[in-house]
Amino acid sequence: MENSFRAWSECAADLVAVAAGRRPADLVILGGQLANVHTREILRWDVAIAAGRFAYVGPDASHCIGPETEVLSWSGYVIPGLCDGHMHVESGMLTPAEFTRAVIPHGTTTMFTDPHEIANVMGLAGVKLMHDEGLMQPVNIFTQMPSCAPSAPGLETTGYEISAEDVAEAMHWPGIIGLGEMMNFPAVVNGDPQMLAEMAATARAGKTIGGHYASPDLGPAFHAYAAGGPADDHEGTCEADAVMRVRQGMRSMMRLGSAWYDVETQITAITEKGLDPRNFILCTDDCHSGTLVQDGHMNRVVRHAIACGCDPLVALQMATINTATHFGLERELGSIAPGRRADVILTSDLRDLPIERVIARGKTVALAGRITTECPHIDWPAAARNTVHMGAEKSAAEFTIPAPDDGAEVAKVRVIGVVENQAPTQALEAELPVRAGRICGQGDICQIALVERHRARGSVTNGFVSGFGYQGEMAIASTVAHDSHHMIVVGTCAEHMALAANRLAAVGGGVSVWKDGRELALVELPIAGLMSDAPAEEVAAKAKAMVQAMAECGCHLNNAYMQHSLLALVVIPDLRISDLGLVDVRRFELVPVVQEEGAQDARA
Repeated sequence: MENSFRAWSECAADLVAVAAGRRPADLVILGGQLANVHTREILRWDVAIAAGRFAYVGPDASHCIGPETEVLSWSGYVIPGLCDGHMHVESGMLTPAEFTRAVIPHGTTTMFTDPHEIANVMGLAGVKLMHDEGLMQPVNIFTQMPSCAPSAPGLETTGYEISAEDVAEAMHWPGIIGLGEMMNFPAVVNGDPQMLAEMAATARAGKTIGGHYASPDLGPAFHAYAAGGPADDHEGTCEADAVMRVRQGMRSMMRLGSAWYDVETQITAITEKGLDPRNFILCTDDCHSGTLVQDGHMNRVVRHAIACGCDPLVALQMATINTATHFGLERELGSIAPGRRADVILTSDLRDLPIERVIARGKTVALAGRITTECPHIDWPAAARNTVHMGAEKSAAEFTIPAPDDGAEVAKVRVIGVVENQAPTQALEAELPVRAGRICGQGDICQIALVERHRARGSVTNGFVSGFGYQGEMAIASTVAHDSHHMIVVGTCAEHMALAANRLAAVGGGVSVWKDGRELALVELPIAGLMSDAPAEEVAAKAKAMVQAMAECGCHLNNAYMQHSLLALVVIPDLRISDLGLVDVRRFELVPVVQEEGAQDARA
């Protein structure tokens, strides 16, 4: 087991001896108010820990104390370590080690990660690197093998493609807990052989199939998707979504990330409709480093759920035992009960959830908001640090959209509409001016481009986007572009867009913001163009400067960078951009930027 951590069966004799009082515990917590997530009770019970696991959990642990036993007297609450049921480490701009270092002080002791971001850039080799560094950490990191790279074959190209054979191979790795989110839901609905083969390989291995149904259609298509095997889904945005998922025997994962606020709109299925909360799970999905350092991780999600009217013990269940049960780990973690991994939080308030002490596998790993343990790094190879291959240096001419050759002074175009705090976009329509033979943005509508950066083809796809509020001459470029992770450039000026793109090629990836001919902010992400192995605080400081730079350019959306990075995610409606063109996700087909006569898009 990871970090040479002993299985329950291997240390059962020690646990029995401690519980019976025949040998002393390593650590005893006395006098606390224990949150029992099995029964949803608060109990004045003590806790005795040995071999990194709970040995005795009951009203009086004095018989477990010996001369060498560490004793913590605590009158506050004793709650299980928090579990994130669905997340992407890469979204934190950090490697697994640095992400872990950032979240431990917030009480996260278990993460179920889907590294499909690096899979699109480096393939199975990248997944293995993330998996291996995860197993080295002092908390529990389980990996879901990515299922969809590319997320929508035929609508985008990626650096590597994941096959059903790759999935079958990874199911034998020690830290693989299941299949990552099955994003290509139209393929599942239509019976695609590869998608079904990936899910079959996961089912044969007895592991959990992750879901991703990003459509408001809850009719036969959704029922067909559920029949394919996904066991959960985190793409719900309203109560009806949550209700339908649990009625179909799936777990509804409600997310609060840096930019996704989907808990409040769905938790009414529990708080008002009264559905069984054991079928609901809290998760983050995507949190960038600034959120992690400044606001928190799963503790932030639990607090938010409580603020939305959820009973604190129910919220805790959704961030602990529900998650563990879903992945078949109820006997291993997620609660304070005999034999489970001794992952504990000491907090003085069950609603505000201050994290005073974090214990993982029986050892204190954070105290008063500061980490007290090491988070080991792997030696990231050169191949992981040299992944931006966009061909020749880009010029302003490559970031222009030619007007139709009809002499008109305006052109009717499709526009990607950003929706604050939500992953879906809108498919809008606008009439834009034509100047010197090219279509120009105006008002809130600026230009978006996707620069191919995996195979040095040199291609640039151009379109329009609204909702950011950018003003003046500016551009922002990022090599984080879910899920294909080419380079997304958004700007009001072609010259600045070229400057930003070329800057990222020079530094090996990251985020660069330009205004009035100078760079305002740079976040270097040298590993796969997605992550940094620098300390989380350093990356968060640069990310904060990036957000400030975006505001200086006129953008005041909440966590607008997350919106920026998802503009190429061609499996979430309505309109996206890929290296092959604009993608209408409602119909899963490529569409031109210039609107055809008679097309039925919404108007901006």
